[in-house]
Amino acid sequence: MNASQRPVPLSQIMPPLVLGGAGFSHQVHQNPNATQTLKVLQRAFQLGLRAIDTSAYYHPSEILLGEALSHPDMRNRYSRDQYLLMTKVGRITATEFDYSSAWVRKSVLRSLERLHTPYLDVVFCHDVEFVPEAEVMEAIGVLLEMVHEGLIKYIGISGYRIDVLAQIAQRARTEFGRPLDIIQNWAQMTLQNDRLAREGLNAFREAGVTVVCNSSPLAIGLLRANGVPVGDLGDFHPAPLGLRVAVKKVADYLDQIGESLAELALRHAMRRAQAFSSPDFRIATITGITSVAEVDENLRTAQEVLQVSSEPRWLWNDEAARLGDGDIIREKKDQLLCDQVHRILGEWLDYCFPSPGDDWDVTTKKPIVASL
Repeated sequence: MNASQRPVPLSQIMPPLVLGGAGFSHQVHQNPNATQTLKVLQRAFQLGLRAIDTSAYYHPSEILLGEALSHPDMRNRYSRDQYLLMTKVGRITATEFDYSSAWVRKSVLRSLERLHTPYLDVVFCHDVEFVPEAEVMEAIGVLLEMVHEGLIKYIGISGYRIDVLAQIAQRARTEFGRPLDIIQNWAQMTLQNDRLAREGLNAFREAGVTVVCNSSPLAIGLLRANGVPVGDLGDFHPAPLGLRVAVKKVADYLDQIGESLAELALRHAMRRAQAFSSPDFRIATITGITSVAEVDENLRTAQEVLQVSSEPRWLWNDEAARLGDGDIIREKKDQLLCDQVHRILGEWLDYCFPSPGDDWDVTTKKPIVASL
C-alpha cells in the first residue's frame, strides 16, 4: 500500500471490523495512556484487527497511537502496508471547527507526524453537518490535492446527519468529477437505530461511494449494561433520560436471561453490515476498544458473526464469511432477542440524536447564546 502507487478500490481492502481510536481519548476514557494503547494494539494486531480509525479531535488518540505503532515491538513486526490508518480533519473541540484550506493541510501534516507515518490511508472531514456546505467542499478540494501529493490514499466525510452526508457526497461527485471513497456515519446501524440501512446506503451508493463505515455500534457506549462512558470531560452523551431508562430496562432483561447487551448489539450491527455488503460496496463496523479484554471480547463476537475460522489474519485478509450450524442457531436466537429488545425500547426505537441541535448556528459555526 505504497501511497505513490495508484490505489485499488477501497472496497477491496477495507476489513469488516475497524478499531476505533476514540477509546484513547479524554472524551470516553478517564486516563488514556501509552501503556494501555500499546497493549491494545499488540493484541489487536496479533488477532488480525489491523485497521484503525481516529481523529485529531479524539485527543490524545493520535499521539498515543503513533507512539504505539512506532514502538520497536510493533515496528519490527508489522510493516506499514500491513495495517490501515484513518483519521479526520476539521473538528478541533466540541465547539470549534476549522475547514479552511490552511488548517486542513496543517491538520493532515500534523496527523502524519503524530502517527509516525509517511501517508494516511483515509482522511475524513469530521462532523460535516456542523459547518456550511461550501466549507466542506473547500476541505475536500484540499484533501484531493494531498491525494495527488501521495500523502493520502482515500478521502471521505463523516457525521451523523444522513441527509447532509448524502447531499455532500452527490455535490462532491459533481464538482470534483470523482466520487468520495468512503462515508462514516455513527450510531445509526445499531440495535436501537437502523436508519443508516434504510435511508443512507442507497443514497451513498448512488453518489459513487464504495465503502461505508458504521461507527459506534453501541451508540457511544449507550448499548451496554453499565451506562454511558464518562471520561475526563464528564457525561457528554446525547441520549436523553427517557432513552437511557429504556436501555437500562433492556440491559436488565438480557442480564436476567444470561445475555450481554453489548455483545448482542455488536453481533446485530455486524450482521446488518454483512447483509448489505458486496465485493464492490462494503460496510465496515468501527468499534471502540479501550482494553485488551475488550479486544478479545469484540473479536470473539465478530468471529461468531463472520466465520468459524480461527486464522489470526482473517479480519485483515477478509476471507469469505461462512456460517456453521452453531452460528445459524445463534443468529436465530439473536433475532428473537432483538425483537424483544425492540418491544422494550418502544417509542425510543429509531430515535435520532439532534445533530447539531437547535443550540448550534451552522453559518457561524458557534453555539447559539440565548438572550435574557
